[in-house]
Amino acid sequence: MIILAIETSCDETSAAVMENGTKVLSNVVASQTEFHKKYGGIVPEIASRKHIEVINPVIAEALEKAGKKFKDLDAVAVTYGPGLVGSLLVGLCAAKAIAWSLKIPLIGVNHLEGHIYANFLNSHLPSPISLFPFICLIVSGGHTLIVEVKDHGKYKTLGRTRDDAAGEAFDKVARFLNLGYPGGPIIDQLAKEGDPHAVEFKRPMIEKEFGYDFSFSGIKTAVVNYVTRNASPATIPPIPDVVASFQQAVVETLVEKTVQAALNHKIKTVALAGGVSANSALRKHLTERGGGEGLRVLIPPLEYTTDNAAMIACAGYYKSISGDLSALDLKPVASLKL
Repeated sequence: MIILAIETSCDETSAAVMENGTKVLSNVVASQTEFHKKYGGIVPEIASRKHIEVINPVIAEALEKAGKKFKDLDAVAVTYGPGLVGSLLVGLCAAKAIAWSLKIPLIGVNHLEGHIYANFLNSHLPSPISLFPFICLIVSGGHTLIVEVKDHGKYKTLGRTRDDAAGEAFDKVARFLNLGYPGGPIIDQLAKEGDPHAVEFKRPMIEKEFGYDFSFSGIKTAVVNYVTRNASPATIPPIPDVVASFQQAVVETLVEKTVQAALNHKIKTVALAGGVSANSALRKHLTERGGGEGLRVLIPPLEYTTDNAAMIACAGYYKSISGDLSALDLKPVASLKL
């Protein structure tokens, strides 16, 4: 089965061609980072306009790299939420047009579901069916939640952020420190030069009474207060130490709650997903902490951590074989729940 997938939930325009749910024939991603960098964040109007400019060339490139033509497609999968409505509309309209003109099925995919399925794109994994059930930590600029994945399409959210997402906190700290945008990769790199134990930032909501929920607005404020309090006209605290300590606090909180969710639910596998899953400290700490508890730890390949259409194709494949197809009147849902 050959699926063309389209992902335009935020500021990346991506198209991929996949065969039988596992073989990625192509995965093309056009990033808009340079257009949003000067604003310190994503501007929705700019994002949707850039999607319109590049969507057709990106689809054409994905087909060419895969060695396929439109007539070879069996279905079209597309992200329909959550995300920016203007961005979602561009990808959704393109997918609908292709599905209608070729008379092939349309498969609407939840963006968060796609991130979960990025773990299935690791060629070293056993059959996907052997992975269930597992606990998945989805962590990005807009989302932070712990999900119990019971089977294909069967999810139970165990915890979520009550305010800022982890990736959002990274961006805000980087903006305060004038480090640039996007903040996550910059902090990850700079933290390697610092001491993660230099500043003892409180691990937010780590107490059992908060369950598996998160809160990251407070630690962002703690960084601001620490730097402001310790700055003088002549000097400021060593920034690598500050960001390393901040990152360590966030990472430990994310990992500890994820591991505890697995242990408490007697589940032997934990997975990582979302844009922040590219963070080297998070990948390392989850592997070590999970492994120390005898858990199998799944981490997606780096190329599938950020928004991409390959993960949407994978999720779309399993939806299609279960008959979970969408009508051509499918609409974007900005706040779509998992």
